[in-house]
Amino acid sequence: MKKSDVLIIGSGVAALQLSILLRHDKNVRILTKSHIKNANSYLAQGGIAAAIGIQDDPSKHFADTFEAGRFHNNEDTVREIVNEAPKLIGDLAKQGNIFDKDQLGNLQLGLEGAHSEKRIVHSGGDATGKNVIEYLISKLPENSKVEENVFVYELIMDHQQKRCIGAKAKTEDGTIRYFYGDYVILATGGCGQLYPYTSNAPTVTGDGIAMAYLAGAEIADMEFIQFHPTLLYINGETKGLISEAVRGEGATLVTEDGTPIMEGVHPLKDLAPRHIVSQTIFNYIEKGHEVFLDIRSINDFETRFPSVTAICQNNKVNLSEGRIPVVPGSHFLMGGIKTDVMGRTSINGLFAIGEAACTGLHGANRLASNSLLEGLYQGKRLSQWINSQQIKNLIPDFPELVPFLPEKSVFLPDVQVLKEQMMKRVGIVRSKELLEEQQNWLEQLDVSELTEFDAYSTEDLTAIFMYVNATLITGSALTRTESRGGHFRSDFPDENDENWLRKIIIQKHKGEVAINHEYVETALAN
Repeated sequence: MKKSDVLIIGSGVAALQLSILLRHDKNVRILTKSHIKNANSYLAQGGIAAAIGIQDDPSKHFADTFEAGRFHNNEDTVREIVNEAPKLIGDLAKQGNIFDKDQLGNLQLGLEGAHSEKRIVHSGGDATGKNVIEYLISKLPENSKVEENVFVYELIMDHQQKRCIGAKAKTEDGTIRYFYGDYVILATGGCGQLYPYTSNAPTVTGDGIAMAYLAGAEIADMEFIQFHPTLLYINGETKGLISEAVRGEGATLVTEDGTPIMEGVHPLKDLAPRHIVSQTIFNYIEKGHEVFLDIRSINDFETRFPSVTAICQNNKVNLSEGRIPVVPGSHFLMGGIKTDVMGRTSINGLFAIGEAACTGLHGANRLASNSLLEGLYQGKRLSQWINSQQIKNLIPDFPELVPFLPEKSVFLPDVQVLKEQMMKRVGIVRSKELLEEQQNWLEQLDVSELTEFDAYSTEDLTAIFMYVNATLITGSALTRTESRGGHFRSDFPDENDENWLRKIIIQKHKGEVAINHEYVETALAN
């Protein structure tokens, strides 16, 4: 039996931070469906937000987070994380010396959309995620074992103890393996691949959220999906993320004839909250325009943005012309598995951290560069709690390996069809008519009723999880009859605090799906 003290599924910043901060007498196992670096955290071009500037204060960071999240945030969660941010950055800066500094040796601070102060620390310009992940990987202790190319597809529940005790997984040759742990942590990221245009890694298909839902965990705020305004757009395809920091350094959004599109739309213009910028670009593209980032005002662009430069050059974009073609695409999920600030879910023994979790930090729309911050914080907070626990749970006598089973197929439309339907009906702009059309289509497929996953291929399992997430998103988006943050309803274009300052919680229990509401504990609500 492969039993660990701590079983971590996923390999992003939250997972690695947790692993290196756990006591070294803990037996830790990290399972990742691909390579350890093939995660959204590694792709993150933006930085990490922390109020460490002379003119800055965590109270300002708090206010900016709430404003971007449209007051749907959990007040205690936001305060706790932004107050801890300076120390998290300070500790990393001392230990790893990985952040960019000015000529005086102070951390360089950048400005990004919806921030009132320069508070974004970067590493290698726009390679923050890559450098932070490589640093954390270098610090993995001997008690942490990493297993790559292991596809986890089902949580193992002990119904007598009423707790999660492990997970089933498939290796590349189709062998089914059982992994057990006293603490099972989902750090599997969001579900950006549900859309045809996305900044997300190919592996980010919502596996952890779907598994948690199918096991009976509470899922929250799935309607709130952030569409990043600026993905490189070549010949109808997205080719990578153009960091928000580019606009922070002065780039502007223009049409093919040079008309600025953010003038008069929002006081912050090109640095307005992401949902406003994305919707504006989307509107212009729907009217037949092309939209570009005009970067001519940025000196030494190739030096300051090496990752963006490499993406553009690889796709034959001539940066000397000063324009980068862009389109909005799915970027970040504010919802996910409902947890408290340290990652505890509604199922005993099961935890979720990072983008897979919905802690309430981001509210209805994530403030730029708060994602890596949340992952670092949750990894540290959960490690402290686990390190303080002494009790080991008894694991029943379950198998470790299952003989190879003949595979059966699930008859679902190709995932590319799903992606196109999600963008058309549950994308940036939504309506009752389109959402009901999508919901009816998904209900006919009845994916959430599928059971006995052992015989399905990893490709079919991935499709099943994507369809489960699509159902959760569509149902939540249809239920919320207002526009807030990343969720925009053309038939309900305004916020409705009186009726809708609350979370939508979806849970599957004894074969039945329940949708409940939970009021958000914020200063606005009080």
